[in-house]
Amino acid sequence: MSSFEKKEQNLNQLIDKLNSLSLSYSQPGYELEKIKTEKNELANQKKEIEKKNEELMREHKYLKEKIKKMQSEVNKRSELEDKFNQEIEELSKETENLVSEIDKWQM
Repeated sequence: MSSFEKKEQNLNQLIDKLNSLSLSYSQPGYELEKIKTEKNELANQKKEIEKKNEELMREHKYLKEKIKKMQSEVNKRSELEDKFNQEIEELSKETENLVSEIDKWQM
């Protein structure tokens, strides 16, 4: 379980506990308001974290796709370079053969 998931689980548990508090406890009103305020703050923090997580997931997906495209481009360029080198080698052999033939005819 990732730390984000663990934090989210802990936050949800805390929110559930805060929701389960009832007025039957003999707590002064200011403590109850403090708990409600804290509950709302935690809920807002959770929403912000979830929003940031969604943004990070979108960015991760975008970057992953971008890396995949770049890798594909690198592979294509590598194939083109290999093909080019092979053609150069073939031309070099043809040139050597031609030079050899010219040498034979000159003798």
